[in-house]
Amino acid sequence: QVLLVESGGSLVQPGGSLRLSCAASGLTASPFYLDDYTIAWFRQAPGKEREGLSYISNGFDNTYYADSVKGRFTISKDNAKNTVYLQIHSLKPEDTAVYYCAAFRGMVAVQATGLMKSVYDYWGQGTQVTVSS
Repeated sequence: QVLLVESGGSLVQPGGSLRLSCAASGLTASPFYLDDYTIAWFRQAPGKEREGLSYISNGFDNTYYADSVKGRFTISKDNAKNTVYLQIHSLKPEDTAVYYCAAFRGMVAVQATGLMKSVYDYWGQGTQVTVSS
């Protein structure tokens, strides 16, 4: 069992930047190692499907981005802090959504599948990002 807690969402003006954080921890007595997990970021805007944005794989830290966010979003992690980050630049009103992090233990077998909701076993509660002037 893994607990994921997102933070960093806020109201931002168009063109601004944000860094979202996803703090991960284990819920069992066994040691928890972030590096054992692939972690992804998703978002869901009102009335829309939850959309996969990016993931960072276990072990080798390979990253993958949806075409819609490539160049503006950067995913990274700090294993010592058990935290995964999503840096977002040049925010647009259409980036307004609840942002979620998700995790599963292991590695993505086929790159694009890492942005599918069904791959992930654990989810955070989300953090709201609103882009508006």
